[in-house]
Amino acid sequence: MQDLTWVPLFPEEASSFAWQVDALYFYLIAVSLFFGVIVVAGVIGFAIKYREKEKFATPPEIHGSIPLELFWSFVPFVVSMTIFLGGAVVYYNQYKIPEDTMEIYVVGKQWMWKVQHGTGQREINELHVPVGRKVKLTMTTEDVLHDFFIPAFRTKADVVPGRYTTMWFEATKPGKYRLFCAEYCGLNHSGMGGWVYVMEQKDFDNWLAGNLSDQTPVQQGEDLFTNKLGCASCHAGGQNQRGAVLEGIFGKEVKLVGGQTVIADEEYIRNSILNPAGQVVEGYQPIMPTFKGQVTEEQLVALVAYIKSLSGDASATTAAPSAPAATMTPQAEPADASN
Repeated sequence: MQDLTWVPLFPEEASSFAWQVDALYFYLIAVSLFFGVIVVAGVIGFAIKYREKEKFATPPEIHGSIPLELFWSFVPFVVSMTIFLGGAVVYYNQYKIPEDTMEIYVVGKQWMWKVQHGTGQREINELHVPVGRKVKLTMTTEDVLHDFFIPAFRTKADVVPGRYTTMWFEATKPGKYRLFCAEYCGLNHSGMGGWVYVMEQKDFDNWLAGNLSDQTPVQQGEDLFTNKLGCASCHAGGQNQRGAVLEGIFGKEVKLVGGQTVIADEEYIRNSILNPAGQVVEGYQPIMPTFKGQVTEEQLVALVAYIKSLSGDASATTAAPSAPAATMTPQAEPADASN
């Protein structure tokens, strides 16, 4: 892995796949410069060599050359395939989420980023992560289209209203790195930024312990599911069961009315809460009311986390630290769940 911090005006590399993005970037520049020089030199050379020497001269005929034509067809094909393969490898490495990740939830809102860790800690416009640990971000937005961008990690993803977007990274250097919204989102778009703090694991554990939360997302979701929204009356099984049992459903294939099948992922659970008549499980009636306008995006995230935990999803059931190892001043006020 080649560190390119010596390149003027180039962002620092601080993630496990940043060097792959940079290698592809500089390869594209090298290819463009190489062929650009050949084209410019050829234009200048031919303009001088074949300039008009006498009026009404009859130029000699130029006949095609099969070897030459094969050559200048084969070389661009090989170069374009190396670009394609390089891009495919980078894309796969960035968008294939590993299994052993630490999950963090992010909600975009004009003009801030609201972050919640699996252990319940909340941040605004800041993100604390441990170095050398794979981190998965599950993101959505309350209003308009945003884009979550960390230049030093070479990672960037649209955050789209009405759906979940995921991205992952593994930070390789402790430090403080800029976070931006890279999609114009209104009047104060330029101010929708923040900082990512990459910490040694011990320091991160101390930060978690010094910012204990009353409830984790799973616990918040359980409270909503069981008490506040009354979901358990239909979905927990038993004699009064009128909806599909949700225990163990996450990640499984679900058969719908009409014969279609769908994977019960975050997107399916979210849509089933907001538009329950859209994808009804086979064997049940479309009697569930919609909760659209009654739950916030953060409450939806908590409900999804709880339903994931019913299937034994490790990333949804991360335990909070039992006792503080050090006391640190919180970096941000806890986000109001009503926002």
